[in-house]
Amino acid sequence: MSDLSDTPETRRASCHCGAVVIEAFLPHGLASASRCDCSICRRRGPGAVTALTARVSVVQGAENLGLHTWGTHTAKHYFCRTCGIYTHHQRRSDPAECGINIGCLDGIDPRDFAAIPWTDGINHSCDR
Repeated sequence: MSDLSDTPETRRASCHCGAVVIEAFLPHGLASASRCDCSICRRRGPGAVTALTARVSVVQGAENLGLHTWGTHTAKHYFCRTCGIYTHHQRRSDPAECGINIGCLDGIDPRDFAAIPWTDGINHSCDR
């Protein structure tokens, strides 16, 4: 089992085909894992850990990243144009944060995150 501590750390993540590789600083380590129930997240499914937007960098494949946005256009969801895997997103609730797909993190088994808490993205304050 991986160490799911709240120790700050930098991690790499990649899409399925390896075309996109990102590096992200996780200020709360892996303990920040959560899931959202907004319209896109509940369909996409994976949990995400919190990273600082200013400290997320595309190490490889920036030209291969697709972007999906809608509504207020605050949330920015990035995915690999080759394999379609969602790698990360800039959060609508706090644009200074990104969610990094835990399934894309190098050396992490998503089953280690047995109970990932849910956040209420359906009733987001920006929608009122």
